[in-house]
Amino acid sequence: MSRSLADLRELTPARVGLGRSGAGLPTDALLAFTRDHARARDAVHAAFDVAGIRADLAGLGITPVEVSSQVRSRRDYLRRPDLGRMLDPASMQMLEGRGIAPCPCAIVIGDGLSPTAVNVHAVALLRQLLPRLAADRIEVGAVAVASGARVALGDEIGALAGAKMVVMLIGERPGLSAPDSLGAYLSYAPRIGLTDAERNCVSNIHGAGLGYAEAALRISWLVREGLARQLTGIGLKDESGGAASPPALSGCDNSAT
Repeated sequence: MSRSLADLRELTPARVGLGRSGAGLPTDALLAFTRDHARARDAVHAAFDVAGIRADLAGLGITPVEVSSQVRSRRDYLRRPDLGRMLDPASMQMLEGRGIAPCPCAIVIGDGLSPTAVNVHAVALLRQLLPRLAADRIEVGAVAVASGARVALGDEIGALAGAKMVVMLIGERPGLSAPDSLGAYLSYAPRIGLTDAERNCVSNIHGAGLGYAEAALRISWLVREGLARQLTGIGLKDESGGAASPPALSGCDNSAT
C-alpha cells in the first residue's frame, strides 16, 4: 500500500514535503520554522528556576546542595564551554567542607543548554527514577543543583561527593522540534578529565520523546549494571529490555557537553 507525505508527517516532527512557493517556502512553513527557531533560542536563554526546583525537591524529601560553575553570565556560558565544566572556588570549598559521606550514587541537576527542559522535566523524572533506585537498594547520597553547568561538571561534583556513580540531568541543545529535551549522563567513578566515551547518555526525554517511566527504567538499569560491572561508557550497552523507544546511547553525543 502506497503512503502519502501526509502519512509520513504523522510519524515524525521532521520537516518533510513542505512544498514551495516560487523559489521559497510556503508562508505557513516559513512561519512555523521561524516560530520553532525562536522557541529554541528562548530555551537557551531561559532563566534556570533554582528556587522552583529546590521547592519541588523538598516535596520529595530532598534538600539539595546549590553549586555554580565558573561561568558568570549566559554569554560566558555560550562562549566559554570550558568554564561550565569547572566548579567555582566557593562551590568547591563548600563541597569539600561539608564532609559528605561516600555514597553509591549522586544526582546533579544542571541547566545546560536548555534550562527550560530542566525546569519542566528534571524533578518529574526523579519522581519515577528514585523509587526504581530504591527498589534496587541503591542509595542516593548528595543531590546538587548546578548553575552554568556543562556535562563534565557532574564528574567534579560526583568526585567531591565521594560517589561511585553520578547521574547528571541536564538540558540538551534545543532543536527546532524539541526545545525542551532533557538528557541524563552517567559516569562511573566520576573524576575530572573523563571523556565522553566513558559516559552513558539517555537523551531526548520530553513530552514528544522518551517518557519519564521509560527513561527512569533505562537510567536505573544503567546505574545498577554500571555499579555492578564498575564501568560506564562504550563498554556498557543498554540491555534494559525497554521496547517503547530506541536504545539509550552508549557514550555521549556532544549535545550538552
